Amino acid sequence: MLLQAYYEENVVEQAPDLMPMRIVEIELEQALPNISAVDPKTQRRYQRVLAVVRLHTQPLGLAELPLSTEELAPATYAPLLWNALSSEINEHCQQDGLPKLSELPLQGLASTTPPRCLAEREAFLASPDLPLVSVIIPTHDRPETLASCLEGVLAQRYPRFEVLVVDNKPSTDATQRLLTQISGTHPQVRYLREERPGIGNAANCGIAAAQGEILAFTDDDVVLDPYWLVELVRGFRQAEKVACVTGLVLPLELEQPAQFWFEQYAGFTKGFQRRLFDMKEHHPRMPLHPYMAGRFGTGASMAFTASFLKSIGGFDPALGGIDKVKAGLDIAAFFEVMMHGYRLVYEPRALLYHLHRRDYSGLRRQLYNYSVGFTSHLTRCIWERPHLLLSLLPQLIYGFLFAFFNRSIKNRLQQSSYPKELKQLEFKGMLFGPLAYLQSRRVARKALPKTHFS
Repeated sequence: MLLQAYYEENVVEQAPDLMPMRIVEIELEQALPNISAVDPKTQRRYQRVLAVVRLHTQPLGLAELPLSTEELAPATYAPLLWNALSSEINEHCQQDGLPKLSELPLQGLASTTPPRCLAEREAFLASPDLPLVSVIIPTHDRPETLASCLEGVLAQRYPRFEVLVVDNKPSTDATQRLLTQISGTHPQVRYLREERPGIGNAANCGIAAAQGEILAFTDDDVVLDPYWLVELVRGFRQAEKVACVTGLVLPLELEQPAQFWFEQYAGFTKGFQRRLFDMKEHHPRMPLHPYMAGRFGTGASMAFTASFLKSIGGFDPALGGIDKVKAGLDIAAFFEVMMHGYRLVYEPRALLYHLHRRDYSGLRRQLYNYSVGFTSHLTRCIWERPHLLLSLLPQLIYGFLFAFFNRSIKNRLQQSSYPKELKQLEFKGMLFGPLAYLQSRRVARKALPKTHFS
């Protein structure tokens, strides 16, 4: 509490980069709106805004805009959007067969016929062989955020899906009561209870009960775009042998220093361009591929074919919070996709917003756990495949520089206000990771019987 009070009361005053930002979406197909300095929902006043710029619902990028007046007029901010994202806007127009632009029209980019990207999505949704998707949401004692998440899930534009909420070792019946109420009007929503602790066990419980051909996973503290599920499923058709698709995750709010520092640490955002990963022609020419699997996506927005997940025995509970290791479950699964000869697609059109931790103490735990999870994942790689040791060791030097060198890709977003203590916690977590994994693995083996998949 003392640390949090210090950072919130002293550091923020000295760091303009931590000044709260209002997050708004701007759809360029429509007439550009006036942007108020006051959020109509919270009545909070802001001095800057983070615009999520979209065209035909596709996210193109982010642009920071100043709010020096009560209202920002389109004529004022349109040139700023154009300077920031003109190449992305024209690239999208070219893909849709639309004329190239030299400026951003204030009246929007509406056309008389449906743009190609939307026509392709509608044609996909009209196909008779759409796969059934199981949306699996592990949760633990957070019925308030879960209710908001489920609202977004049930508003998805995809026609064939079920929802499995896995209540992981709950301390109350609040989540069960919420699900009883929701499932009364939405029978596709099912409640599951998993007494073994840890998100890995909860996710595996969902896998065992799921009926879908595709299994989509998200967190209980997100707000989903209506097209999130559609675009995840479409991602499996972007190439052959795709076993996993991940999506774009943006911050739901940027109000507290901890939320900005999480974005500066790495955040969940992996960019606005679709990317294909495998071990052959789509192999990033960077060290630690595919070990540094966090660049592929995040567990808050990921989908797998059910056949693949069941073939590898689901997620590793030792990486899912059962003991010392609280993270790494998702990147280990991404790694398995690569090692089994499949492909992974990162699809930014599958968009959701994540509620980052607001308190500094929560951020400290989160970043420490991520660091423990990363080297636990590396330890698992060697434990499961000892022959990889010789190829991995030389790359660990790069991994160390990537994590701690100030000018590395990972750290270049960190501002002067970024607490040095967080870097120290990263280092401690990475050192502890190998031992933590071995301890968690031993606990997992002694726990209740492993989930079996049919």
